[in-house]
Amino acid sequence: MNTYDVVIVGGGIIGGSIAFELSRRNLRVAVLDRQELMHEASWAAAGMLSPAPDCPAAIPLVPLGRASLALYPQFVASIEESSNMRTGYRTDGTLEVLFHGDAGRELSTLVALHHGLGLACEPLRLEEAGEMEPALGRDARAAALLPDEASVDSRDLGAALLAASKTAGVTLCPGVEVISLVKDGKRCAGVKTADGGAFSAGQIVMAAGCWTSRLPEAAPYAPTRPVRGQMAALRHTGKPIRRVLRSERGYIVPRDHASPQKLVVGSTLENTGYAKCVTSGGLEQIFRAVNELAPELASAEILETWSGLRPGTPDQLPILGPTGMEGLVMATGHYRNGILLAPITAKLITEWITERRTSLNWEDFSPLRFASGNAERSATG
Repeated sequence: MNTYDVVIVGGGIIGGSIAFELSRRNLRVAVLDRQELMHEASWAAAGMLSPAPDCPAAIPLVPLGRASLALYPQFVASIEESSNMRTGYRTDGTLEVLFHGDAGRELSTLVALHHGLGLACEPLRLEEAGEMEPALGRDARAAALLPDEASVDSRDLGAALLAASKTAGVTLCPGVEVISLVKDGKRCAGVKTADGGAFSAGQIVMAAGCWTSRLPEAAPYAPTRPVRGQMAALRHTGKPIRRVLRSERGYIVPRDHASPQKLVVGSTLENTGYAKCVTSGGLEQIFRAVNELAPELASAEILETWSGLRPGTPDQLPILGPTGMEGLVMATGHYRNGILLAPITAKLITEWITERRTSLNWEDFSPLRFASGNAERSATG
């Protein structure tokens, strides 16, 4: 049996970030993934780093997002130094653009919400917004600058994180599917794999995204579900777009400032199970939003299309922390915020494993909120 201090199930940005952070504490760490590492939700992500809530249910997530965004400069610096690779991290901010409804009232609400949550948000005159981003559609009714938001190339970040983790001594195990936990009494002592192997560890961290719930022992703590998002990449030959452009219908994320320029655009939110494909309807929805944001992109070349499966949860909040089973820790359910929340997730999980304490209150995200509910339903059913 392979023996480690920590075994992490799931080799995306979350699992990789935890492994990298733990390895810097001189722990022996293995990362297991059912397929190629960094090739699910992390590979598909646009890489926007925005702590702002996209719906009322996400408001409790804002302090966690702000803390993680503050960690990002050092996070990418450490990864880039260890890997000698770039991550495409950019701090150019975001333009939030309103095209429909009572835009003036919505802009006031947007600014007030951001300020109330401690997030920078500056209302702009449309002339100012057009000067900042000449490609911006002339049908815009209102705009705001979110100066502290950033972006990262999620694929470059994933590749650099794998290289940095390997350099730090992490054992990377692609193509190793975990099928069950190994228990020693009431304690989780390891995992069994589909090929008949086993890994033993003092701590097991579940970071398998929407697949976490497919492991029977993990499902009561992590009822994750897949939420499909379709995406595309464009080749833009006009004046480069410098900032993320976002509306209520879609977004444009620059990958560089070159000419021609690569832009990532998206996205859809679809409850289609584990079916991962690209559809004509999904692309139509994306390009309608993109062409409204920047009409000149109607002539941009389509370089690539793809889709990914985000790990949704019943309350749209991540699942972080220890479970009712000693030795089993959850780090999953990040939904649309996995790239943003990677640094703070790695920090908190590492603190818990090494010190049994955390520097930030994560009670709202505890896996026990689901396990206790299941127990109550069983008792009354």
